[in-house]
Amino acid sequence: MAMNVKKGDTVVVLSGKDKGRQGKVQSTIPAQAKVVVEGVNMVTCHTKPRRQGEEGGIVRREAALYASKVQVVCPKCGKGTRVAHKIENGKKSRVCKHCGAEL
Repeated sequence: MAMNVKKGDTVVVLSGKDKGRQGKVQSTIPAQAKVVVEGVNMVTCHTKPRRQGEEGGIVRREAALYASKVQVVCPKCGKGTRVAHKIENGKKSRVCKHCGAEL
């Protein structure tokens, strides 16, 4: 499955507990069609100390969510948009469906 979201993109969440929140994509997992977005889908993890002197405890971190639940935000018009592809001079680029700006 092809993903239209890349690392570093600003995205808006379309559904779920974080609907409407924006964040930057920290990493992608193409094999599972998932993305990790900064500050979105926070979960608590109970960590165990692995080395001597290291502390365990409860840590909050981002969990992965499906790429189909997020939409890329256009830097020009500021709207969540589906990604269109334009080929010019043999180069393929991603563009906004609303205003035509390059993403």
